[in-house]
Amino acid sequence: MATTQGAATKLLDSLQTDLRALSNEAKRKYPPVKEAAEAGILKIKTLMAKNKEIIPALVACSGEILQPFLLGCDTKNIKIVQICLVSVQKLISYQALSAVAARNVVNMLWSLMECSIEEVKVLQTLLVLLTTSKIVQGDILAKAIVICFRLHFFKDSTTSNTASATVRQVVTIVFERVVAEDKSIQDSEKPIVDMESQKSGNKSAPPTLYPCARDAYLLFQDLCYLVNADQPYWLLGMTEMTRTFGLELLESILNAFPQIFLNHDEFSFLLKERVCPLVIKLFSPSIKYRQGSPAPPSPSPVEKPYFPISMRLLRVVSVLLQKYYSVLVTECEIFLSLLVKFLDGDKPMWQRALALEVLNKISVNPKLLRSICQNYDMKEHSSKVFRDIVNGLGSFIQSLFVTPMPDRSVTQAVTGQNPVQHPSSSNPAMMGNLHVGGGVTPQPAFVYRGIWIPLVQVSPPSTAKPTYLEMLEKTDPPACTIQDGYGMSVAFNCLLDIVKGVSCIITTELETEQEKVEARDRRRKDSNCDGQVDSVIGDDIDAGLRSLWECLVNSSWCGVLPSLALLLDASTDETATESILKSMQVYASLCGKLTLNTPRDAFITSLCKASLPPHYALTVLNIQSTNSASQGAKDKGHKRTSSKDFLSTGIGYSADSGPPEASDGRNQVVAVGTPLPTVLGTQQGPVMLTAKNLQCMRAILSVAHCHGGILGSAWHLVLTTLQHLTWILGLKPASGGSLKAGGASDGPNAVITTAVMAELPVLSAMLSRLFESSQYLDDVALHHLVDALCKLSSESMELAHANREPSLFAVAKLLETGLVNLPRIEILWTPVTGHLLEVCQHSHLRMREWGAEAVTALVRAAMAYKHQPPLHENVRLQAMLLSPLQELTGVGHADIRQKQLECVLQVIQDNGETLEHGWPMVLEVIGDVTNDQGENLIRVAFQSLQLVVNDFLPMMPSQYLQVCVEVSAKFGLQNQELNISLTSIGLLWNIADYLYQNRNKIKVGLEKDASVGESSLKASHLPPSDALWLCVYSKLADLCVDQRPAVRKSAGQTLFSTISAHGSLLEPPTWQTVLWQVLFPVLDKVQKLSGDASTDKTEMAGGNILIHHSRDTAEKQWAETRVLTLAGVARVFNTWRQALKPLGDYPRAWALLLEYIESAALSSSSEVSLAALKSFQEILEIQTPGKKGDSKEGSDSTGTPSIESIGRQKSGSSKSDLSLQGSADDIALWSNAWRVWHSIGIQSTSPPDSNKVHSLPSQAFLTALIQIFPPLFEHIKPRFVSADLQKLCIVLRSAVSVPVSNESSPFLVPSFADNEITSLQESVLTAIDVIQKAIGDGPDSMKCMYPLVFNQLLVFVSFACHPPNYGKIETKVINQTNTTKQPEWIAMNYVPFAEKSLNMVVELYKTTATYKAVIEEHVLQNIIKTLQTPLGMKYGCPSQSTWKLSISSLLDVLHIALPVARQHVSDSAFMGMWSELATALEHFLFSQNSTPPTLSIDEFQEHEAIDIEVVQLLREEVLPFPSNIPQPFMALMMSMLNRGSIHSTSTTSFTDTDTGRQLREDFAKACFETLLQFSFITKSVITNEGCLTKMALSALLTRCQEVLKKYVEDEKLSGKCPLPRPRMSEIAFVLKAVGTLLESLKKSRPGNVDCETWRQVISLYPYLVDCTTCTSSQVCKALKEVLQHYQDLLAVPATAIQNS
Repeated sequence: MATTQGAATKLLDSLQTDLRALSNEAKRKYPPVKEAAEAGILKIKTLMAKNKEIIPALVACSGEILQPFLLGCDTKNIKIVQICLVSVQKLISYQALSAVAARNVVNMLWSLMECSIEEVKVLQTLLVLLTTSKIVQGDILAKAIVICFRLHFFKDSTTSNTASATVRQVVTIVFERVVAEDKSIQDSEKPIVDMESQKSGNKSAPPTLYPCARDAYLLFQDLCYLVNADQPYWLLGMTEMTRTFGLELLESILNAFPQIFLNHDEFSFLLKERVCPLVIKLFSPSIKYRQGSPAPPSPSPVEKPYFPISMRLLRVVSVLLQKYYSVLVTECEIFLSLLVKFLDGDKPMWQRALALEVLNKISVNPKLLRSICQNYDMKEHSSKVFRDIVNGLGSFIQSLFVTPMPDRSVTQAVTGQNPVQHPSSSNPAMMGNLHVGGGVTPQPAFVYRGIWIPLVQVSPPSTAKPTYLEMLEKTDPPACTIQDGYGMSVAFNCLLDIVKGVSCIITTELETEQEKVEARDRRRKDSNCDGQVDSVIGDDIDAGLRSLWECLVNSSWCGVLPSLALLLDASTDETATESILKSMQVYASLCGKLTLNTPRDAFITSLCKASLPPHYALTVLNIQSTNSASQGAKDKGHKRTSSKDFLSTGIGYSADSGPPEASDGRNQVVAVGTPLPTVLGTQQGPVMLTAKNLQCMRAILSVAHCHGGILGSAWHLVLTTLQHLTWILGLKPASGGSLKAGGASDGPNAVITTAVMAELPVLSAMLSRLFESSQYLDDVALHHLVDALCKLSSESMELAHANREPSLFAVAKLLETGLVNLPRIEILWTPVTGHLLEVCQHSHLRMREWGAEAVTALVRAAMAYKHQPPLHENVRLQAMLLSPLQELTGVGHADIRQKQLECVLQVIQDNGETLEHGWPMVLEVIGDVTNDQGENLIRVAFQSLQLVVNDFLPMMPSQYLQVCVEVSAKFGLQNQELNISLTSIGLLWNIADYLYQNRNKIKVGLEKDASVGESSLKASHLPPSDALWLCVYSKLADLCVDQRPAVRKSAGQTLFSTISAHGSLLEPPTWQTVLWQVLFPVLDKVQKLSGDASTDKTEMAGGNILIHHSRDTAEKQWAETRVLTLAGVARVFNTWRQALKPLGDYPRAWALLLEYIESAALSSSSEVSLAALKSFQEILEIQTPGKKGDSKEGSDSTGTPSIESIGRQKSGSSKSDLSLQGSADDIALWSNAWRVWHSIGIQSTSPPDSNKVHSLPSQAFLTALIQIFPPLFEHIKPRFVSADLQKLCIVLRSAVSVPVSNESSPFLVPSFADNEITSLQESVLTAIDVIQKAIGDGPDSMKCMYPLVFNQLLVFVSFACHPPNYGKIETKVINQTNTTKQPEWIAMNYVPFAEKSLNMVVELYKTTATYKAVIEEHVLQNIIKTLQTPLGMKYGCPSQSTWKLSISSLLDVLHIALPVARQHVSDSAFMGMWSELATALEHFLFSQNSTPPTLSIDEFQEHEAIDIEVVQLLREEVLPFPSNIPQPFMALMMSMLNRGSIHSTSTTSFTDTDTGRQLREDFAKACFETLLQFSFITKSVITNEGCLTKMALSALLTRCQEVLKKYVEDEKLSGKCPLPRPRMSEIAFVLKAVGTLLESLKKSRPGNVDCETWRQVISLYPYLVDCTTCTSSQVCKALKEVLQHYQDLLAVPATAIQNS
């Protein structure tokens, strides 16, 4: 140690002080000492003065400085010795001694020791001397050590104890010097060691050792000699030595410095040649001694083992085994065999306990256990030490239960016999094996067959100190100082530690090897430690290591299993039980990893057996498995002592001992349930589970969870046990396969305690985690699990066949296993689903329900899992996953089908986007619907189909769309649920819409796939996309002839709407197929079925739904279908004419369609016939006018869907169809259509032969029929001739003459005051208008048809006054009232129709008056003749508007016709016309029908104005042209004017005050003025008309005279009363007329007025004079003017004389 200068100085000062004290103390008695002390002081002072480095100088002269102290010690004076020893210690502590000085010090201490002076101080000085430096070596070191040993054996206890401690410390120092020496020379080369000389008896140290090592070698060797009672070689002077102390020293050296003995061959030699033989020799008494055996012969007495020696020997053995087994292989084998022998029952208990403690130390050292097995058990001809150790422990444990533990006193141990068990061997504080006293926790213990053994340590603490091996102070063997049961506790801990050690060895080395393999192969490793599951060791592990591991297990399991099983059965402590179970789990795992199936199954069987009640376990489990395992071990050569056979009774008490004591705490019943029936039979009565059973159940769960990968075939055993336990506990399957507590199992005695009820969710969760952990199993292990579950399930199915309640455990757990193994679903899918499908077919309801639940849940989960690659790319996997769902279709149970279809719905909802090639299978399942399956199944299946069509068509590959179409059609054809059929038709429409919107994508997809369109409808000559469309149409066509009306209607609407909307996608060949394979067959079927339909009334929905009378028979319902079908086909022809025309057989198709239309139009059903006409309209592109006046029958009542209601949108291509009339083919087509129309018209409108008829064509039908003609005419116009027109006129006349039923007349016949014409009448006029326009626009050759048109119109005009008859049918005219009998038929109101016809006549005549045909055919004459009737009837007409329109029309016609007639005055074409005209005018102006009394003044004046218009016509168009008009006609006209010029009142009573209204004053004036206008008076030249004028004037003057005369007479008679106003007006008008006449006569040229005229004028004068008495101012004023004109006549004018 380094010393500073100050410390050195301080040391010298202290030495001087000590020397002075020594000098003072010795100056009297010991002068030499005093002198030496003074010399020493002087020496120190000199040293201090001369040397700067004090310590080295001090060492150099340490002999001189030490001399006074040595002399002082020689004095043996206690005080002086004390001073000297203190000073010497100071020098030693400052390392100020030389080697010589140190030797002198040791010699001085030896002398003090021999004199027994200051023993403690001596020991202290020695200890300081040896610890501060290494200067003491060799023989002087030996002498120092001997001093310590000799002091140890002093009688003084203080000295002895101090010496003992010093010895131990010194020995340790010696060996620590070796360690330090080895470190300093570690880089140098090791000399070659030759120990041959040592073996020959050489006791000196080998020359190859360094000094410190040499000292240690000699010390250790002498210790061995001393213990062996031999003389030491190096420790000379030893007088006494004990074996116990020597063994303690040897043990401490071996324990503290193993590196010295292991690194130095010389020391290893000592172990082999000195220590081991010594130990073996000393063990001799223990080996030979047998407790209780008879005494041997006296010459050779057996030495009894001595406890202190035995205990210390075993401590040495323990160290040797733990730290030197690598160099003492053979010796350790001997030691271990001795330890096993010490466990025999004939050894003293303390000896067995010591051996157990040593074995406990070994068992906690896995490396040691590995070496033991490797060095002994694995050797072919070596003893199986490891196996013997384990078996010895097992035998010891079992022996404690078989033989009562002997008393521990030595005297009783040698009595020679095994004492029988006394009652005291049971715990006196126990009653019924439970502690007495409330609130006291029972002590942990093992109880078996009445033997109670307490458990001292429940858990095996590896660091706990042994009890017996630490009794170093004891000289006698302990009798009652150790707790009862200590041996059992240590043995129990040994077993647990061995299990742990074996597990540690295999696990650690296996992990290392696997890391190497993984680094090489980069195999997948799950990083989730919680999810790690043991797996079987692969072939890539080193074979040597594998052999070692197998040897470890094979050597130990036969001893471990029976011991643990016995302890498990006997354990009353939960913690101890847990440790046992844990050990059994570990061993089962190790056996499994190493594929040691027999021991693995044995451990699993033992666990399973422990978890079930004893008698119940015999029924459930195959108990022979454990015994066969043991036999297998024997076959392999494992030797077992007879105690091993205790297994047959040790594993369980159930075989022959009966149940344990009811009061035993470990067997406290916590649950009572009913037994699960088994194939072998069912236990009668309730089953009771204890707390330990449940604890074992948790252990089984742990084994299966953590070590499932190695269970293999043992899975069946485990699962069988769990199934029974869950059944007893009442755990029932829940969703996902987990088990839920559903209360105790059914039964009258079922009881579950509250604690267990609370634990059930935990057990359920553990069960679930067990099967969740299967995701970490390798493929082979997973198959073992699945096979076991399937086998278990099959057993349950067998029981269920016998009508026993089955356990659903296996099915539920198959589901749970499948759900957690989705990443590798291919591995287990086929076996799992295959078995579950068998379950689904089971007759037991709950069994098959759970089978279906499992299958469907697996399919849903598997489809939803994110597979790699994705499912839509892995067609094979997808098909495999869906196949179980498809196979469920073959199950006949409705509940299974229900679950199947619900699963399909869920799969579509969750995975529709990725199904891809799985659609056919899914759709096949959906589409497998039959009518006998019931509404519920069909409804569920249809939900799936709706989901597919509505949401997933875009995700479906094109080639599978046809399957979707076929499935939809299937649902339409099923007859269980009408709404589904209707909705499925809507789905077909949605599909068609999708096909149209995505046509390009679908077309590409279909062309890519060669297998598209596998249905029977596919034709090789059709494109793939067209084949798909054809499938849609065909399926809809099938639905069009369904037996249900609603389905037919919906299907028909959808079919034709689809074709109309999406037909543009079809190719020409496809159109041909659609026509001949879809449309016409549908028409034919519908027509046939409609004809065969019943006319009986039908009831629907049980009679609860009212059916409209128009649909109350099958015939009427089929009529609706026929209507819809025909309309649809017609619409197709119309809409897609451009696409159909190029087809070669289009004319044939057209003709066939017209045949269907004709047949339908002539049908007895008004609905069908009307619809046929509408279809006719459709193909001619007519849309029914939506006029307000349309009849109800023609619109709503037919039920015929309009074009708009079906939702069709016309294609733009149809707009140009009208331009197709040019080709000869088109003309032929339309000529055929005209023929059909005419045929329909003739047959439908021909009057009946009798006057009684049930039905006539409806107005709607006739309207539709007539409305067809105009567009049809547009197509046939070029070939339309007079004969055709005549045919048309016949149809028109007949149609408009058809009456209506009396019942429907209020809805169809307009009132008399209504001026609107009916739709039929308007259509008729429209048809004629079309004709006349066509004639006008056509070539001249067509002009000859005008007369026919006029004739037809004039016929219609005549209907205004004379409605037509319809055959012999009696009809009522619309304006006839108060008839006594109401006829069945009502004639239409023809007035508006006739008037409109008249208007058309006028308009037409205006444009055609000059046409030759019109003139030649006397059209004008016919017009006038026709109008004579209304004009003559005037106020007698049914409608007052008739005569007004007639006169107006006549005037219009005459304005045009008279100029033409004047031009052809000599033409015979007009000869008859003049007389007809005169008659017509006269009958009109002077009608025989009197004015109605209700006529107002305004109306009268209006009518008078019409009369004036007639006069005006004559004035303008007739009278000015007398030369161009026949004379008779002119005379008639003048006569008529004269008649009208002065119109007398119609009454002769002068008292009638209202007759003035009857005088047409303005009319008379107009006539008079006209007469005057055309008289000769005003003319310059007298013409041929003069005579006519004279005659007219004469008549006029005569009429005036009569009026004047009558007036005078009446006035005289009236007296004071004035005459009526009309009479006054008449006389005033006459006076004005006379005045006007006189004025005209005076203005006329001379010669124009003859004398006769003048005479008549003058003859009026007297009457005029008589009128002067009138009091009327009006008359007087007029009279005055007239009389003034007579002024010029009082003298005869000169002109008169000349004229005479």
